[in-house]
Amino acid sequence: MHGNLDEIDERLVRALHEDGRASYETLARLVGLARSTTKARVQRLLGEGGLRLVGAIHPAVFGLHQLGHVTIETDGPAGPVARQVAELDEVSFVTTTAGRFAVTAELRTADLESFARGLARVQAVPGVRALQTMTYLRIWKDPYFPPGPLESPGPLAHIELDAHDHALLAHLRADGRASFAELASVTGLSAGAARARVLRLLETGVVHVGALVRLTPLTRVHTMGFALDVNGDTEPVARKIAALDEIDCLATGIGWCSGIGTIRAGSLDDVLATLERVRGLPGVRTVEAWTHLRAIKEENDRALPLAE
Repeated sequence: MHGNLDEIDERLVRALHEDGRASYETLARLVGLARSTTKARVQRLLGEGGLRLVGAIHPAVFGLHQLGHVTIETDGPAGPVARQVAELDEVSFVTTTAGRFAVTAELRTADLESFARGLARVQAVPGVRALQTMTYLRIWKDPYFPPGPLESPGPLAHIELDAHDHALLAHLRADGRASFAELASVTGLSAGAARARVLRLLETGVVHVGALVRLTPLTRVHTMGFALDVNGDTEPVARKIAALDEIDCLATGIGWCSGIGTIRAGSLDDVLATLERVRGLPGVRTVEAWTHLRAIKEENDRALPLAE
């Protein structure tokens, strides 16, 4: 996004993370501005290319039940490694980073066996020196899932999806704020039927519409990843971390650390303040942080085709 986000912009982005289809009236009440002013701000954020409102499809729709995070050390430049890792089918998210790790990635697969095969493919990429892995057990906070905590990859109600549902999901993936009239026109449903189906898909967690802030050279939002180890039970610590506004994502699991998270804020001062709050929480033993520099791949639902 061009220029720094002000406090109102940040509040809008956080609100849209939680509900990307929130009405302009609702958003206006949250930030204390007129509806027209609020709408203009949201459209500016969208128009400058840093913000997208997308429907993220629940991984279980694609048969993906094993999620995890990988940090990668490289021999030589990170860029070529990151680009090759991003080409792997199992990988949904890749960034280059500043810190001990050169590249971070998220894998989404059908089961633990296929997850292990995906890790082996990452390890085989030329230039990968070492990697560390954490497999998710719980997702506490993620703008592309319903509110947590969710068992990885989150519970999905037993729901039958027909061709109309798949058509709605395909359109919401491209435009999370598409009107019910527009959704009706692309599916052949009435506006009322489209509305009822979309609400059912949202309420059951099949799709979650959230704000995707692209990590690009034009983005002025600062994004920092962190890994933590805790003494004892992770749940009390995870609940406190997830409650912080600047925490964008948080998952806990098993592997090289107890949990992986992301801090997203409009200034480095806010990033540092949040990191210090995490470090100071009772039960937190160690925190390691890194800065996300460039997103090489951001496909939070793996961008697989929706089978009919």
